[in-house]
Parts: sequence; structure tokens; C-alpha cells
Amino acid sequence: ERVLEAMLPFFREEFGNAASRVHAHGRQARAAVELARGRVAGLIGAQSDELIFTSGATESDNLAVRGVAQAGAGKGKHIVTLRTEHRAVLDSCRSLEREGWRLSLLEVDAGGLVSPEAVAAALSDDTVLVSVMLANNEVGVVQDIAAIGALTRARGVTFHCDAAQGLGYLPFSVEEMNVDLASLSAHKMYGPKGVGALYVRRDLQAQGIPVAQMHGGGHERGFRSGTLNVPGIVGFGTAAAIMQSEGKLEAARLLSLRNRLRERIGAGLEEVRLNGAPEPRHPGNLNLSFGYVDGAKLLLELCERLSVSSGSACSSAELGPSYVLEAMGVPKDWSAASIRFGLGRGTEQAEIDLAAQAVIDTVNQLRA
Repeated sequence: ERVLEAMLPFFREEFGNAASRVHAHGRQARAAVELARGRVAGLIGAQSDELIFTSGATESDNLAVRGVAQAGAGKGKHIVTLRTEHRAVLDSCRSLEREGWRLSLLEVDAGGLVSPEAVAAALSDDTVLVSVMLANNEVGVVQDIAAIGALTRARGVTFHCDAAQGLGYLPFSVEEMNVDLASLSAHKMYGPKGVGALYVRRDLQAQGIPVAQMHGGGHERGFRSGTLNVPGIVGFGTAAAIMQSEGKLEAARLLSLRNRLRERIGAGLEEVRLNGAPEPRHPGNLNLSFGYVDGAKLLLELCERLSVSSGSACSSAELGPSYVLEAMGVPKDWSAASIRFGLGRGTEQAEIDLAAQAVIDTVNQLRA
């Protein structure tokens, strides 16, 4: 409600173009954008001029991965990332691989985590980019971004982090973690859909990095052309301000509810497997596999009562087991019967108990 209230004037009486600096309408829109820019930057410990607004984290990932690779093509053509990264990073990397770049896809352990030592071992003299996400969007496990950032900074390799998942709920500072670029998304923190940002460290911008992927008008200091989504950006800034003041308390509340959900399901059912390391983990994520059930039937039955998924929303159009669970070595029969539960601002304890009972009843019916 607070985000929507902040956005509404910019759909109506404040309907100016932030790129029109001559008249009052444009200046008012510009001022609102810059206020939001400062708020989002403040959430990650950055400066306002280090933030580039985009249409979302997918565009930010594309701009970061392709833009950094193209800028560094003269120095090297090697990229390092994880098998479990978001599709926006993996598909961007694979598009570069088809164009002549060398791609190293690092394995993760059974908990979904990569060791900093594995990242260090993958680096070579021609590595121009390392991309590792903060929290996995399917299983919620949190990578050691600070340790990876320390080693990439020491080796002089550009480090990108897709921080969309978990921002505000998990500790994240671009300075403390030596992150050079970070992808952000508004809707993951209850801002509007269709707006995001890319943090780019000042000294990279001074070198013209990343190379722009959207051309036409030179908006956002030339890194991302296109008329700015003023209402969306205002909403993003408001959501970021709320998360900066309330995120820690909300994370603790979600963690308690998530643990209750896991305990209730575990107490009512046998043959339930937690996917991903128990800690560190996004407080609002619970990914479970259920033995001796048909995964497709389980999802269909549960979705009559709960809004759950078998993987990420971005990959839900694909058939077959989750590539994230596959990379973690989860057997196919367990992977096929996996359910991702996402807890949020509207989730209350009574709903947790109803959800747990719905899962127990549905699994027991299918097993019977």
C-alpha cells in the first residue's frame, strides 16, 4: 500500500518525462527519480551515480554479463559462473560462448554452494568476468559473496552478483563484499514489476564499462537508453526505503514461519527431503522433495489450495526436472517431486498451519 501510494501521483498529476529538463513537469519527475536512485543505492551501500535503472534484473544481468565481456574482449574472453545461476545469467553467458567466449560453469556441492577455492582455481589470465548470485531463486542458499569478492578484487577480475533474490532480507554491501556490478529487482521487495537496476562501480563507468546493450538517446549516462519508468522507479525507491528500515525484522519473522512450516510438514510425513543447505539460506524460501509421489500430480493438487511452484517462475515453462536440483546431485525421482514454498509479507502463522496440513493431506492421498 505504501509503495502504491507513492507511485499514484506519477500516473496522474506528476506525469512528466524525467529526461525533459527544461519545463517544470520534467524537473519534478527528474527529482523523484533521483530521490529513488539514492534510496535504492543506500540499500546496498552504493553512491547514487553508481546506479543504472533498467526494466528488471533480467535486463540488468544481460547488461552486466554481455556489457562487461564486450568491454574486456581485448584483454580476454573467459567468463566464470555457476551451473545454478539464474537463467538470465546462464543464457547471457551461453550467447557469448556462441560468439567465441570461453565459459567455465562451476559445480556446486550437494547443498548448492560453491567454495571460494573453486572459483579461485577457475580463474586464468584471460578471465574478464566472474558472476555469482547472492541467493539462489529456487533453493534459497546464500553464496559467500564477500570471500569471492575478495579474491576477484585481488586478481583484478570484474565481479558481478545477481542480488535480486534476498536483497533487503540478507546482508549485502557492495563495498564490504567487493562487488563491481550488482543486479537488482523491485518486485522482489514488494516494489512494482518491470523495474530494476544495475549497480556499476564508478571506476568501471569511467572506463565505459559495461558496453550499452540498449541504444537510442543516451539516457542513464549512456549505459541504458530509453524513457525512464518514473512511477516504477518511484515505487522501487519507496520499497527500498521500507526494506532498509524494516528488512531485518521481516527476515526474522519469515525465518520463524519458515521453520514452523518445515517442522509441521516433517512431523506429519515421512520421506521428506530438504533441498539446499539449511544455512545460510533466504529466510522466505523452503524447497522440499517428497518421496513416493508423482511430482506433476502433487503440484497440480497443491495448486488448488496453495500458490506454490516446482522451480523458479522464470523456468516454469520448461518441462523436466529443475536444472538447479540436477546440478546439486538430487536424484531425478526426488527432483521431480520438489515443491518450492515462498513466504512473504502477507504470510501469517495461521496460513502456515493450513499450508502444512494441505501438504500432509495431499501427499498422503497420493501415496495411498
